[in-house]
Amino acid sequence: MTKARSGPLIGVKILEMGGVGPGPFCAMMLADMGATVLRVERTGAPPAIPPIDPAKNLLHRGREIISLDLKAADGIEKLLSLVDAADVLLEGFRPGVMERLGLGPDICLARNPALVYARMTGWGQDGPMAHLAGHDINYFAMSGSLMLCGRKDEIPSPNLNLVADMGGGGMLMAYGIVCGVLEARSSGKGQIVDAAMTEGTALLAAMIHGYRAMGRWTDDRGVNLLDSGAPFYDVYQTADGQYMAVGSIEPKFYAELIAGLSIDPSAFPGQHDKQAWPAMKARFAEVFAGKTRAEWEGIFADRDACVTPVLSPDEAATHAHSRARGMFGHREGVLQPMPAPRFSRTPGAIASPPPANETEWCEIDRCWFGE
Repeated sequence: MTKARSGPLIGVKILEMGGVGPGPFCAMMLADMGATVLRVERTGAPPAIPPIDPAKNLLHRGREIISLDLKAADGIEKLLSLVDAADVLLEGFRPGVMERLGLGPDICLARNPALVYARMTGWGQDGPMAHLAGHDINYFAMSGSLMLCGRKDEIPSPNLNLVADMGGGGMLMAYGIVCGVLEARSSGKGQIVDAAMTEGTALLAAMIHGYRAMGRWTDDRGVNLLDSGAPFYDVYQTADGQYMAVGSIEPKFYAELIAGLSIDPSAFPGQHDKQAWPAMKARFAEVFAGKTRAEWEGIFADRDACVTPVLSPDEAATHAHSRARGMFGHREGVLQPMPAPRFSRTPGAIASPPPANETEWCEIDRCWFGE
């Protein structure tokens, strides 16, 4: 069945070597933008632990899946025939795995000189740690960024796997792929894209490195502007056990915060008096604890104070603003974020739900050469 693709990447063919986490997230982003993405699962590969319901594995949405035996010569040749017609090969194995399979960049680029050979790893293709295993928390830690995250006098705090896996890995790789495809279309030559999650995570902290150089940021956690040190940039509990997020950095927003909290500004310390921040934070906490989240939402609804409720995923999906924007939607009964960013003329779209099982996987000729 032909997929109803839409987006600025229609016509781009991406061959995705099966993996987990940031690689599939990258491929999902590209499929959401209209690219034809064919995922190759290795025959006999061990199942995921813990098991994953394939019909609800949102990272596989919008693309076809095939199974190839990459330990057999005919499986390798079939994959190379797919490389011949691809714009991009995306793989996330440890360095050397594709070479040992006979699918390294030299072989693939010899067959398809315009191919963008996209390689995503935690540590990069070379260096003393390149061969080691790792996960988001390890790359986050080694980038120097995890040490900066957390509250005062507490241990560094991981942020799900959003930072290194999805941001420093998947999004960085998607960016690298699009850059590579654009260049290949002008030069006619492909190249290798080496995306390391550790390096991508370090890049995400470029602004903080600049602040450190200016003397505006210390390496002590929980005492800086954006790390819960500032009383006007933090989360506060409400009377009903819910939370409000405060990001009133600029003076005009801070003034609206103080007014909304009914605090007399003349009797309160200056906004950037760091010595007074702990006492100011205690006062903010006391005031926020005096009303429910709904009451605070009402107070700040029309104030330009950068104060918002902390929503659960279900609440976020049903909020008036996200409904107006269509930020979430249901596909096959599964609530999920919709493609982003938005394009005015060539909007992205979810071409299809994730294949529910192997019976929905495609035949090579139909899903790759037949479109």
